Amino acid sequence: MERLAGAASLEDLRGIEREFVGKEGSVSGLLAAIPTLSPDDRRVVGKGANLLKRDIQAGIDQKKGELEAAEIAAQRAGGDFDATLPGAPQTRGSLHPLTLVRREVEAIFVSMGYSVLDGPEVELDYYNFQALNIPADHPAREMQDTFYCDTQGNLVMRTQTSPVQIRAMERLKPPFRVIAPGRVFRNEEPDATHEHTFHQVEGLVVGEDITVGHLSGVLKGFLRQLFQKDIEVRLRPGYFPFVEPGFELDVRCPFCEEGCRVCKKTRWIEFCGCGMVHPRVLAAGGIDSEAWTGFAFGFGLDRLVMLRYGIDDLRHFMAGDLRFLEQF
Repeated sequence: MERLAGAASLEDLRGIEREFVGKEGSVSGLLAAIPTLSPDDRRVVGKGANLLKRDIQAGIDQKKGELEAAEIAAQRAGGDFDATLPGAPQTRGSLHPLTLVRREVEAIFVSMGYSVLDGPEVELDYYNFQALNIPADHPAREMQDTFYCDTQGNLVMRTQTSPVQIRAMERLKPPFRVIAPGRVFRNEEPDATHEHTFHQVEGLVVGEDITVGHLSGVLKGFLRQLFQKDIEVRLRPGYFPFVEPGFELDVRCPFCEEGCRVCKKTRWIEFCGCGMVHPRVLAAGGIDSEAWTGFAFGFGLDRLVMLRYGIDDLRHFMAGDLRFLEQF
């Protein structure tokens, strides 16, 4: 305690703390030696060492408070200290528009009984392609402009959040309902509607006797909650290797009655790709396709945010421009 009383600065105090109760301190060494003692001595020495450590730490904490108070008092006593000056302004930030809409999307699906899953952004080729019915020679790979992380092509920056579906099927037992929001990466030239980093939300449902009607109903329910009104949808045939049959889901433009710039005067907006999970994909996830069926869907979160807030350039999301971000 004499050492503590003589400590003149916080640096002196830190030295005392290291010497006695630090990882290499004398009290820590005493505690480390307890297992070598006899059972009777362990109880006595252990209790005493713990009490000693507690008292020393309490003294250090008390002395630290005294030194900090003295430091503040010394600063106030200086001739250039003015207690009437206002404090440093505390600016308040705001959430990114992608975060705002992502949280809203997650909340809607959670209310529908879905779990929110995440997965690695640097992904194995197996999960990103092969397990999704996209083998090495499949032409669909050419559409994804992949960033490869090794010369063998075994490691990629994920081009979609669909790999999380395979990982979910490996880990969960049917029936289950999950969504997988997150960042994805493609080697695309940035422009108003394309960027090398963007965001997707994938959904997967596996259960008994799942049909396209369930798929349509879930997406209608989601859109109703999102836009707070009934939204007309339509399914068009579409090709995706990991679903069969596959569809493109369009939504009736929620912003106009006769056509606008958002829907390009067509009254319809392409919203997402979807379909019934391909039996090969179920098998890759360790699920018996004879006993279980499922559907999957995926949509771009960035596009949804652009629709919600009337943003006309995707590059704003990654630019870090406060003039843009402060609007939210």
